[in-house]
Amino acid sequence: MKDHKDLDVWKQSMVLVEDIYALTKNFPSDEKYGLSSQIKRAVVSVPSNIAEGAGRKGDKEFIQFLYIAMGSLSELETQLILANRLQFTNSVESYLSQIEKIKKMLFGLIRYVNNK
Repeated sequence: MKDHKDLDVWKQSMVLVEDIYALTKNFPSDEKYGLSSQIKRAVVSVPSNIAEGAGRKGDKEFIQFLYIAMGSLSELETQLILANRLQFTNSVESYLSQIEKIKKMLFGLIRYVNNK
């Protein structure tokens, strides 16, 4: 298995973390420990779980962590839609597109690991 830092899906999820952190800087200050914190935890969970899974011995464990990363993406997606509905941001479409791209990459990696 490659080092997790060599995986494109890990690299893309790291970019998403940076983008989401920049977005949440503009949230209302009273959301610092609310939705903003939840969003940050969810987005950081994605590359973290990819890295942790890649560091495990077996493919079965790796796949399990990739699915956890997938769950974090779905959680993040919901939280961003909620932030938009609460008018903390004008648009979340670009972030939702990034999430969709990373989900597809994760599914592809899961398929690859399952079939090798």
